[in-house]
Amino acid sequence: MKKMLISLALIAVVLAGCNNADTSKTDNSTSHNEGTAVEVKVDIQTPEKVEAGKDVDLIAHVTQGGKNVNDADEVKFEVWESGNRDHGQMMEGKLDKEGIYKATTKFAHDGVYYIYAHTTARGLHTMPKQKIVVGNPDMSKVKEDKDDGSMGMDDSSADDH
Repeated sequence: MKKMLISLALIAVVLAGCNNADTSKTDNSTSHNEGTAVEVKVDIQTPEKVEAGKDVDLIAHVTQGGKNVNDADEVKFEVWESGNRDHGQMMEGKLDKEGIYKATTKFAHDGVYYIYAHTTARGLHTMPKQKIVVGNPDMSKVKEDKDDGSMGMDDSSADDH
């Protein structure tokens, strides 16, 4: 049984290597796997400074190879106030127009907030982060969020899992 699993793993590695070699030879021609090796990019276009109590559009422009992605599997905006990631909320982004996904929220009070645009498209996942300053917060009370989005368990939030 063990030999069979090792053989299957080796075959998978060889086939994956052949697949990568074949796609590098295609240059600009179209293949069935087009785009799978090209990075999906997400540009958060939400303003970095907004007013409290007003509707704010959370906006992500999703592209791959310089072309708009209108068929993302998922675009979700995670929003939280600095120091309160555990109390954040997740909002579904909906396709608005060519590669632009939106959700609308309202910030109740002044503060520093963060958003991740969790995006899965064409088999790839990315989650860019942006800081949003709402109103005129007391910056001496703001806790900077150093979370880089990595899935490692080394940080202090690991005990929550």
